[in-house]
This record gives sequence, C-alpha cells and structure tokens, in this order.
Amino acid sequence: MSTTRTSGTTATTIDVDRSDAEYRAWLKEAVRKVQADANRSADTHLLRFPLPEEWGIDLYLKDESTHPTGSLKHRLARSLFLYALCNGWIRPGRPVIEASSGSTAVSEAYFAKLIGVPFIAVMPRTTSREKCRLIEFHGGECHFVDDPMKMYEESADLAARTGGHYMDQFTYAERATDWRGNNNIAESIYQQLRLERYPEPTWIVATAGTGGTSATIARYVRYMQYDTSVCVPDPENSCFFDGWTDNDPHASSDCGSRIEGIGRPRMEPSFVPGAVDRMMKVPDAASIAACRALEQAIGRKAGGSTGTGVWSALKIVAEMVAEGRTGSVVTLFCDPGDRYLDKYYSDEWVAGQGLDLAPYTETIETMLATGVWREPGA
Repeated sequence: MSTTRTSGTTATTIDVDRSDAEYRAWLKEAVRKVQADANRSADTHLLRFPLPEEWGIDLYLKDESTHPTGSLKHRLARSLFLYALCNGWIRPGRPVIEASSGSTAVSEAYFAKLIGVPFIAVMPRTTSREKCRLIEFHGGECHFVDDPMKMYEESADLAARTGGHYMDQFTYAERATDWRGNNNIAESIYQQLRLERYPEPTWIVATAGTGGTSATIARYVRYMQYDTSVCVPDPENSCFFDGWTDNDPHASSDCGSRIEGIGRPRMEPSFVPGAVDRMMKVPDAASIAACRALEQAIGRKAGGSTGTGVWSALKIVAEMVAEGRTGSVVTLFCDPGDRYLDKYYSDEWVAGQGLDLAPYTETIETMLATGVWREPGA
C-alpha cells in the first residue's frame, strides 16, 4: 500500500490518526493497577527443607504459594497482563481468554477482575474442582474441553468470536518476563540466599509448564555469570524431556499430564531447551509420594508440580552426598496442596489411577535417613 497520493506532480501525505484519549486513560489506569499489585506484594519466602547437618548441604523451597492468588503463576499473569496491555492487545469490555490447566487461569482471572475486563479459562475437563472454584471466585468463567490438545485452537476461536484477546501463555511466557532482573524469581532467589552459607546454589530445580520460569532462571544465571546449573524435571505424558533429549522441536504426547500445571503434549514456544543443563523424567507416583513426604518434613501440603521438583532435588542432594560435595539446592513450592485434596492427597484417587506410592516413599525415606538414593525397581 502506498503511503502517498499523487495529484498531478505533487504527492500529498496520507495521515491516519487512531489516537484515542479515552482508551489511553483506561490503559494508564489499568497498568497502574497491575503495577500497584506488585508494589503491594512482599517477596515470597525461601523455606528450608530439613537435612542432616553433617551432610553440609542446604535444600530450599521458593514458596510461591504466598502470592495473592496462591501460586507461582501470579508472577507470570502479572507479566502477561502488562505485556498485553502495553502492546495494545487488551481492550475495555473485551474478554481475556487463556488456555490453562488451572493456576495460570486463577491468577489471570484475578488481574482481569482488577482492571475490569471479562475472563474465560479454556481448560481440560479433568482440572481440579478447587481450581475451577477459585477461577469463578475471581469473576472468571470456565470453558472445558475434553482433549487437552484442543485448548489452543478453542482459545483462539473464542477470541475471534468474542473480539477478545487470547493471552497464550505458552507462547509469551518467556517474552513477557524481564529475565535480566527487575525483581524476577531468579533475582529474588539470589538476594534471599545472600547471607546463607552457600549463597550461590549448585543447582536450581524448576519444573516446566510453559517453560517460562526455567527460561527466566537459566538466562539470569548466565547473564550474572553464576556457576549454578538448572535442572528441569518432567512428569509422565509430557513431551519436554523427549524433545530436549532428542533435540526434536516437534516432539508431542498423545495425552495430557496428570500433574497439573506442568508437562505439555507439545513443545511450547516458551520452553527454551538450550538454556537447560539437565532434565529428569519423573514418574507421577514419585511426584505424589514427594508431595506427601514434603508435608511430613515441613508441615505444608503442596501441589503435584512441587512434588516433581522435590523428588528431583532430593536425587541431586543424594548425588552430592555420595560425591562428598557441599552446597545448596533450590526448588520451587509452586502452589498449595489444598487445591488437590481430591487428587494427590486422596488415597482413593491414587488407587483409581493405578499408582503405587510405596516404592517411591521408601526411596525418599531411605535417602533422608542415610543419604543414599535407591531408585525404585533398580
């Protein structure tokens, strides 16, 4: 399309002005409200997991459950809203739509309500009842699909039909967060470790849903020239591990993850394989056994994704003990376990899934007592 119009020998300027004072006033107020939420929120705690003092190893959990919406995804939702607002994608009165298994949707519903726009979560029908209740509590609407792979298409279609914005956390998670600092989760971890005996962790263990958190941490580590390595544990029915080990960007899985919030049936754009040092494929029974062991250790229930991280962190600690190495390991307390009382803390649900926790519980108990890691079935 030409940017000028010729009249005889003289070209005239074509000038289209779409400035909208009313919209800009709304946008300014919306950004202020989202930024004010961050200003009101104190940093999340770094909890210590009790280990024998003689090991010379400290294990920490970054407790993201203390955010206003109760999960790690509060940080992501805030960043996504600021990114979309400043890009001009969110408009007054038009819905924000997200493909989510729950926790991101809870946090996005909160921010949508904060700035006064509708919110629709497109989610698997198997999502926990408590997460659905929380989404609705914050004014959001739950839109269910039977096939998790259909979430993306259905979200885009809903946005097109309603004139809303599909937030698409799986594409924009790693872009929306400033990984160089600005109070991101990685910077927070290092600031909180500053006075500990091992202020630079040997390993940070970060599970992946979008992959945005692991990308933020890994990039920050490299940017700040730390020697910390980053491990990403992956649950069953997720393709991230296979895509990473086989260097296959098209890896996929036929079904969704049982561990809500992490694991994906496709390689998501926000997952950055090149930034990851190590991955583990963790059995779902191990994740659930680790959740329950964590409650025994610190008196707090956590979600399944936290269990996946704890299992992998304990395996790394056992390796350090065997090698006579000292240092610190950090993993994430992603969200509270009261969202999963009908799942990971229900013996009936566990049995119905055909899962046997006993061998994995024995591995954890042996490791905590002796420092020796005995893989179930090995």
